[in-house]
Amino acid sequence: MASLAVNVDHVATLREARKINYPDPVIAAAAAELAGADGVVVHLREDRRHIQDRDVYLLRQTVQTKLILEMAATDEMTKIALEIIPDLVTLVPEKRQEITTEGGLDIINNRDRIAETIDTLKQAGVPVSLFLNPSLKHVELAKSLGADKIEIHTGIFCEAESPMQQSAAMSDIIDAAKLAKEMGLGVNAGHGICYKNIKAFKGIKEIDEFSIGHSIVSRSIMVGMENAVREMIRLIESL
Repeated sequence: MASLAVNVDHVATLREARKINYPDPVIAAAAAELAGADGVVVHLREDRRHIQDRDVYLLRQTVQTKLILEMAATDEMTKIALEIIPDLVTLVPEKRQEITTEGGLDIINNRDRIAETIDTLKQAGVPVSLFLNPSLKHVELAKSLGADKIEIHTGIFCEAESPMQQSAAMSDIIDAAKLAKEMGLGVNAGHGICYKNIKAFKGIKEIDEFSIGHSIVSRSIMVGMENAVREMIRLIESL
């Protein structure tokens, strides 16, 4: 069965809307773990729009499962990662104007920078995943750059507007996952996955872990974080 890593960024989004000290993503992470989550994900952005440095350092001290740090391949973020030593770093693209991450890494045009960041982190004992669009070429390049895992950008499927587009996107996801496994890479998947569309991933045994945030945090407003996480785990167990 695939595992579940819960992204608590949007707990911090709600906090930062008022610039106060609650709700606390650190407490939300603990609740997610108590409910059975296998990991906690946070994206420390350059503009600090939601997760703050304080959150990352506290989570490193409190997370009992694994802490996954999403970050851009910059000197500033690499320095922070080397200080806290997360269990996994996922390198993601980042634009100041975007609402959320819009696509996978451009590992072709940014190859040297990404390779340097991977090497620096791995020398410190931090495994690295690359957030990629479901492209066979990108999977092959991720392997050559020394990545340990990939995270397949599932938003292309989740946001598709027609059955034909959904089918094509899912086919790409499956092909990328299979190739990654054949090449010895771990396979995570995330972006746009919710309680309804998670069922579409049934039978894709190559996916090791789903990274899900917005839908779980949204659901937690209605039923509480522990119940929201348990509901998602039950859906994953049925895949």
